[in-house]
Amino acid sequence: MTVVVVGSRASHLARAQVAECLAPLRRRFPRIVFRHRVVAESADRDRRTALAEVSRAANGAAFSSAQEAALLAKEVDVVVHSFKDLPATPTPGLVLLAPPGREDARDALCGSTLVGLPEGARVGTSAPRRIAQLLAVRPDLRMVPIRGNVSPRLARTRGTGGLDAVVLAAAGLRRLGRTADIGELLPVEPFTPSPAQGALGIQIRADDTTLHDLLADLGDPEVDVRVRAERAVLTALRSGCDLPLGAHARIRGDGSLSLTARVTALDGTREIAVIATGPATSPETLGHTVAADLLRHGAGPLLDAVRPVAT
Repeated sequence: MTVVVVGSRASHLARAQVAECLAPLRRRFPRIVFRHRVVAESADRDRRTALAEVSRAANGAAFSSAQEAALLAKEVDVVVHSFKDLPATPTPGLVLLAPPGREDARDALCGSTLVGLPEGARVGTSAPRRIAQLLAVRPDLRMVPIRGNVSPRLARTRGTGGLDAVVLAAAGLRRLGRTADIGELLPVEPFTPSPAQGALGIQIRADDTTLHDLLADLGDPEVDVRVRAERAVLTALRSGCDLPLGAHARIRGDGSLSLTARVTALDGTREIAVIATGPATSPETLGHTVAADLLRHGAGPLLDAVRPVAT
């Protein structure tokens, strides 16, 4: 009997993502046993250090390096990631397959609506992009670092001395059946989400041709094109989840690809956004074009101000 070991992080969300990915495979391949194995990441072990610092210490791979190491060591056969957590630079020996569909890519404000937040409201998030984009619209807000699983973060909006709201990915809330906790879905403009947010990153060893063939039909071609365009911006700007960059692509009615990307100063005082359209057959080219336009309009200094100083 063939056994395929599927790795992921330990959270309830990671487990839900694995279940989502495996459901159609188990129906299609009833003679294959798919086993789930948890792999702890540095960002999961250290919940006190600021997210940006943990990410930089792990070279942008705080949510993926241990899983990739397990994959290379053949301790697992495939890993299911939150695609947005993966660094832009590919890991030698590993490949990413086309993602199988995509949930809502938007951010969700939980505990309140944006207009319902009082002056000086305390909003929980550790993501530099979310902090910057919220301050660009509401400079009066007080941003409070908050990490951990979805349920504990949502709990921070309840009780005396709690937060007025927290920001989470709508995709995670939907996958966990927590849509009732969403106060408002933040629009893509001006709250452009992280590249590949809402998509699953399916990663295998490059030389595993058997598993590659087995999973070849799992991906959604349209989602693949969109994610490739978004991540091309990430790659061109040498960015990651520790920098305030958002990118979101969509397929237009005429079949062309539209890509929005946004870089925001961490204090929200300056913002540069670019929207461009190109053929869906060349998503990386469009992503590189958008990245170049961002730099031409002055995004470089905004990103450099947040990057760690080389020592």
